[in-house]
Amino acid sequence: MPADEGGVPDPRNLVQHYQALVARYEALDEEIDALLMMHGGHTEDMPYIDLAHYRKLARERDELESEMRAVEQQLNLNDEASTGEES
Repeated sequence: MPADEGGVPDPRNLVQHYQALVARYEALDEEIDALLMMHGGHTEDMPYIDLAHYRKLARERDELESEMRAVEQQLNLNDEASTGEES
C-alpha cells in the first residue's frame, strides 16, 4: 500500500484497496453459493472434486475477510469508532 512521506498509508488508496477486497469477497461468496446450490445447499453429497474446489474458494474468502478486517482497522471502520462507544 503506497504511503505518504511519514509512512502512513494514503486513505484514498486504502479505501480503493478495501473496495477491491470487498468486490473480490462478494464474487467468491457468490461462486460458493452457486456451488452449494448445485448440490442441494450443503457439502455432504458433493463429489470430491467439487468439495475440493469449495474448500479452496472458502479459504480464499476467509483470507480476504481477514485482509478486509485489517484494512478496516487502518481506516477505523469498526463499530466502536462509528458509534462512539467504547468497550
